[in-house]
Amino acid sequence: MGDVTGRIAEIVGERNLLTGDAVPDDYAKDESLTVEPAKPAYVAKPATAEEVAALLTLAAEHDLPVTARGAGTGLSGAARPREGGLLVSFERMNAVLEVDAANQVAVVQPGVTLAELDEKTAGAGLAYTVHPGELSASVGGTAATNAGGMRAVKYGVARHNIVGLQAVLPTGEIIRTGGRTSKISSGYDLTQLIIGSEGTLALVTEVIVKLHPRPAHAATLLAPFGDLDQVMRAVPEVIARGLTPNILEYIDNLTMAAISYTEKLELGVPAEVRDATQAYLVVGLENRDGDRLDGDVGLAAELLAELGASEVYVLDGGSARKLIQAREKAFWTAKAAGADDVIDVVVPRSEMPGFLAKVRELATAAEAGALGCGHAGDGNVHMGIFCKDPGKRHRLLHDIFTAAIAMGGAISGEHGIGQAKKDHFRALEDPAKVALLRRIKQAFDPKGILNPDVLFDRGVE
Repeated sequence: MGDVTGRIAEIVGERNLLTGDAVPDDYAKDESLTVEPAKPAYVAKPATAEEVAALLTLAAEHDLPVTARGAGTGLSGAARPREGGLLVSFERMNAVLEVDAANQVAVVQPGVTLAELDEKTAGAGLAYTVHPGELSASVGGTAATNAGGMRAVKYGVARHNIVGLQAVLPTGEIIRTGGRTSKISSGYDLTQLIIGSEGTLALVTEVIVKLHPRPAHAATLLAPFGDLDQVMRAVPEVIARGLTPNILEYIDNLTMAAISYTEKLELGVPAEVRDATQAYLVVGLENRDGDRLDGDVGLAAELLAELGASEVYVLDGGSARKLIQAREKAFWTAKAAGADDVIDVVVPRSEMPGFLAKVRELATAAEAGALGCGHAGDGNVHMGIFCKDPGKRHRLLHDIFTAAIAMGGAISGEHGIGQAKKDHFRALEDPAKVALLRRIKQAFDPKGILNPDVLFDRGVE
């Protein structure tokens, strides 16, 4: 251990290495509610890709498990290190290297937060549109988990907004994938393979993100419905009319009450309307032209009324911002309310009414609660699960995930599998596909040192 400590210190500098009791508790976990913390033996803070390569070469020599960490805001346990292993923290690799307005891309290091990138790109009238709900999240983290968020209904998830990477393989080799071009058809797409791999294939040391123009005008509509199924049936109609919302969220009445209370929201919804509401639909619209936006708002309001909304409220700018911020904090609201787990599941949006009905049925049978909200525009459901008994909760989650897969969905739309869902993943996925994923993992990481507890357990067949 002393030899390894000395060599890591030579690579990153003594002041950028933490060991033993000097490792803060925060490095032992991410924001998963169910994955138990574990202290790494070493926390190394590299400043360059070459230092990352040297760390991985050393780790391979000593069979040392390696976990990458951005900001630690993930919800699946993918950034929780293995006890006795090496945690590579990218907090020092936090520079926006270039905002390339001509090609509408930015080149950033993985430790840059979404808030920092947003500030840097604002001056050029551009934005990275992947906002998973936590602006302190790192760009590298959004790549590792293929993060999404509310704006994915219009702009897509991380893999639709990342065009190139620099990455270090567990063998210590540094590679570049993709680039600043809008299309590449030259061999296997390694960029897309590494995105969403949760630190199990390579460590990303540079990201080229796609930027979009910032529209000058925006509006937010809030539509209460007396029936959750009406909300779900309204979603495809809104999209089919060509309105192209940048936000299309459903929030059930209990979650709305909770976030309104904790965030002190004043949305102008009378008590009698709130009492008769089962769920809300939030529709965000944007346009470069104010008159066109006004036309879209009018069309959306008429359509929502036709589809069963009891009222349609066009929120003023302050109220709209507070509502979106409160929705983004729904995880913290659920956590504060005592949720035992918070999950995300994705189904085709046409299946959302049936899926939510099935979840209510399963939760009732398990004497549990399943409440929440979600990205209705892309079928991504977020739920706080209230079920104290671990065995019952595991069975309930397994049944919920099974229902999602049966409807053409998947057990995660944006949080990832991490350590929290790996047992469900292995049990429910197509065995042939799981076997292929293992072979890909083996090809990238023959010694199995990268995040060995994520997706698969090391050495488990």
